[in-house]
Amino acid sequence: MLTRFAPAPTGWLHLGHVLNAEFVWTRAAAVGGRVLLRIEDHDRIRSRKEFECGILDDLDWLGYRPDIYSTDAYRAGRCDGRQSDRDDIYFEALEILKKQGLVYACDCSRRVAAQSASPVPTLNGEPNEPRYSGHCRDQRHPIVDGYGWRVRIDSGVEEFEDARLGLIRQNPAEQCGDVLLRDRHGNWTYQFAVTVDDWRQGIDHVVRGVDLLPSTGRQIRIARLLGRAEPPTFFHHPLIMKSAGQKLSKSDGATGVRELRGRGWSPREVVEHAQSLITNR
Repeated sequence: MLTRFAPAPTGWLHLGHVLNAEFVWTRAAAVGGRVLLRIEDHDRIRSRKEFECGILDDLDWLGYRPDIYSTDAYRAGRCDGRQSDRDDIYFEALEILKKQGLVYACDCSRRVAAQSASPVPTLNGEPNEPRYSGHCRDQRHPIVDGYGWRVRIDSGVEEFEDARLGLIRQNPAEQCGDVLLRDRHGNWTYQFAVTVDDWRQGIDHVVRGVDLLPSTGRQIRIARLLGRAEPPTFFHHPLIMKSAGQKLSKSDGATGVRELRGRGWSPREVVEHAQSLITNR
């Protein structure tokens, strides 16, 4: 079994990351599996080197040791686990979709896309999200820099057995519509980059928070279009919530690992504190 821990360097490591790391390493250890460390810096506008360095230092201090792509491998420079070093991999995957006639350029700004979107009911009682209307599907814009690039998502239900939640059914076409692969600024999107990486890096067990559950069906669909026959197993764990309807985020500085380290907490105290804050067990 190969799983991954995949923080984004858009802020400091916080208790939500610690909880995810504990689930990742514990599940891997239980079956003799391995953990790959991925730095998800696809958002080049918000990602910062100082955050990446802080994440690596905090992981070392907490005692989480990846089996693939060590923290020192990232410190040494270019690393195949860092998304900003994988442009060629994403372009290769894009070509697979382009050859199927599934990719088109989109000039909708976020505001226009949101205005043209329509909330629709979703399966499993998940919250509604804006669904892209397909406004640019037949506009024949050139697939060049300066445009967003989307993949056509046809209607159809994706079924998967979540290792914690059981059978889940999602229809990505109704849920989100055509998925943005690369934005107009040249940033690969989370949905595309993580799908390509999980496929190309051989990840067969994805352990992540339940807030990412709505992404699973569309990632399974895109992976299949790329040629991945069998999706990974998914385990969506509970979250640490700031309030009844708001999850813990990077902006909550009081929960940052570096702040707790500064107060004299031990690694074990930090991990146990994160576990004690779990909601919706």
